[in-house]
Amino acid sequence: MGLSDRMVRLVLAMIITGLYFTNNLPQSEGLVFLAIAGIFMFTSCISFCPIYGPFGLDTTKKKNKQSR
Repeated sequence: MGLSDRMVRLVLAMIITGLYFTNNLPQSEGLVFLAIAGIFMFTSCISFCPIYGPFGLDTTKKKNKQSR
């Protein structure tokens, strides 16, 4: 998981958490979004998303290797 992907997840998690605790989300839907925010926070902290593997996604920057 790349740095930009991690930052986006952290920002979304903070926004969702803020909306939940300021009562801008309904209770039942808010709990679902709060759980998603927790998953975003956890996956960004460990730099791994289990959903990326089966789909072959990789958001890390690759260094160009020049063959000689």
